[in-house]
Amino acid sequence: MSLQFIADSAGKTTGVYIPIKDWDKLKAKYEGIEQEEASIPNWQKELVRERIQNTKSEDYLSWEEVEEKIKFD
Repeated sequence: MSLQFIADSAGKTTGVYIPIKDWDKLKAKYEGIEQEEASIPNWQKELVRERIQNTKSEDYLSWEEVEEKIKFD
């Protein structure tokens, strides 16, 4: 595969050019790769929304509590 990286005037990579023959091979190998965004099933979205609604604010830790829990001595 002969990729070409596209950079801005500062040299930061901003994109990639993939030859069409290589793109066609990727599409054949990875079904759905051409879709713009991943599809999350509605049942999963609803489950997450339900869990968020059922969570009480006292179940959350403050940032300070999180920092204290992850400190390595």
